[in-house]
Amino acid sequence: MRTKRTQSIQSRETMSFGERIGLLSVKRQELIRPVQEHPRDYVLLSIRDVAATLQSDPATILRIARSMGFHSYREFKAYLHELSIANATSLEGMKTDSPVDSGLESRGRQVLERDIHNLHALRHTLDMARMVALAGRIYEARRIIILGGDLAVSLVEFLDYKLTLLGLPVFTAMTPGKTLHAVRGLTRKDLVLALSFRRGLRQTVEGMQEAKAHGAYCVGITDTFVSPIARFADECFLTSVEAPFSNSYAAPISLINVLFKICAHYRRSRTFALLEQVDQEQRHGFRWYEG
Repeated sequence: MRTKRTQSIQSRETMSFGERIGLLSVKRQELIRPVQEHPRDYVLLSIRDVAATLQSDPATILRIARSMGFHSYREFKAYLHELSIANATSLEGMKTDSPVDSGLESRGRQVLERDIHNLHALRHTLDMARMVALAGRIYEARRIIILGGDLAVSLVEFLDYKLTLLGLPVFTAMTPGKTLHAVRGLTRKDLVLALSFRRGLRQTVEGMQEAKAHGAYCVGITDTFVSPIARFADECFLTSVEAPFSNSYAAPISLINVLFKICAHYRRSRTFALLEQVDQEQRHGFRWYEG
């Protein structure tokens, strides 16, 4: 029979930090707890510095890391880096914003530079073959449910508008109650797109878990592999939302645009037929101002 430790190592990528800590003795749990609560304070420290801060020794810290399922201290630090991203708050971002050259114009330039950096990261990491495969799933799905809330509502509505333009059976759920009802009747014929960043919004994570339990194929869009969205989804696309503080959605918007373009050309003749109707409305529809 496999031990609890063996099982944890095999499934460590789907475990939260709290679940990993649960594999330790009570004494070691208490020792490492400050790292869980404030990962940003430890992510840049060497193993000796972490040990000194926790009033322990490097050998003990290494044993704890390995008992939690990490092969090395370097792997443990990489995980802490992702955890610090997931747990970041707007206040922390504001506090860590550089005090040098603190003029308002400089602050504005910092935002643009970060957005450009996030877009470059997406450009170099996005797997287009997986995006094409997702487009195929979108067209095969009986229903497409988009989950998201709070600030991600803007992304949900943008993605909904894009896919609706292509005549796809899209439904959105952006509140806890709507999410609960939207996922209840899903089956393996349905597709769920869940968008949430940092720690993950409860309604989105639990909605996706419920949809998956009913057999729906769940695709996550988030910013770190330690997010519960990434851990519980059937597949996930990562895109940074890093900003001087709060979230920047420049990269997620770009990801949605990529998906829309691929979907539009996935069934090109179908899209052209739809756009001929759209063209007439855009030229002569009542929505447009004529002065």
